[in-house]
Amino acid sequence: MTKLHQMKQAGGHSQIAAGPLRQSAVLLAALLVVLGALLLAHQLIRRAEGADPSTTPAASAGQKNDDKAAKPDPYQWKSMFDGKTLKGWKVTKFGGEGEVSVKNAMILMEMGETLTGITWAGKPPRIDYELSLEGMRVDGNDFFCTTTFPIGDKYCSLVVGGWGGPVVGLSCVDFYDASDNITTTFHDFKSKRWYKVRIRVTKHKVDAWIDKEHVVDLPTKERKFDIRDEVDLSKPLGISAWCTSGAVRNIRIRKLKPEEAAPPKPKAEN
Repeated sequence: MTKLHQMKQAGGHSQIAAGPLRQSAVLLAALLVVLGALLLAHQLIRRAEGADPSTTPAASAGQKNDDKAAKPDPYQWKSMFDGKTLKGWKVTKFGGEGEVSVKNAMILMEMGETLTGITWAGKPPRIDYELSLEGMRVDGNDFFCTTTFPIGDKYCSLVVGGWGGPVVGLSCVDFYDASDNITTTFHDFKSKRWYKVRIRVTKHKVDAWIDKEHVVDLPTKERKFDIRDEVDLSKPLGISAWCTSGAVRNIRIRKLKPEEAAPPKPKAEN
C-alpha cells in the first residue's frame, strides 16, 4: 500500500468518527436554543403579570423575609424621654412653676408656688394604649408625678401622692376628685424612692398600677371623666407636681394589641 493510499484511508476513518460528534453538537445547540426560548417566554409572561423578571422565587422569598424583619412592631414600647434633653416636651406654664431640668437621666420638676410640670408636645394615642413611667418625690409632701392623659375625647388624671401625700386615684370621676371617688386609695410614699407607674386606657376600662399593685380597675361604661382646672394646661398628656419637687424617668408609651384592648371577660359566678 502506498503512502498516499494510507493517508486517504486514515482521512476516511476520521470523517466517519466525526459524524456522531457533529450530530451531538447540533442536538446540544438546538436544546440550548429551546431552553433560551422557554426562559424568554417565562420572563415575558412575568413582565405581563407585573412581576420583576429579574427576581427569582427564592429571591422574592428572601425579600419578603427581609421586609418582615425590617417592619417595626406597632405594639412595642416607644420611649418618650431620651434621658438627656426635654426633646418632645415643653415646660408647662402654670404660673409660679419651679425650674424644670434634666439631670442624671431624669426630668427634675422643682417645687413651685403651686404646680410644676411638663406637657407632651406631640399627639398621644387617645384610646387603647398604655403609658408607663417611674416617679420619685424628691422634696415636699404632695403629689410628685400626677399624670394627665386622654380617654377618647375626654381627659383624666392619675393622682399619685396627693392631698398631703397619701392619696392615689383618678381625678375626676363622675365629678368627684381623686380624694373622694370610687378609685380613691391611700399609700405611704417614701421620699427619694422610685415608684413605677403604669396606666392602661381602653374603650372599656381604665387600669393603673403602682409598682405591682393594681390601684385602679374602673370600667368606663356610664362614667364621666374630667380633670381639675389646675391641670388644664397638661392636656393632652402631661406630668406635674404640686408644691413638691418631683422627678420622672423611663417615660414610655405603646399601642395595645387587639386582645389587650378587648372587653374584659365576665367574672365567673361562685
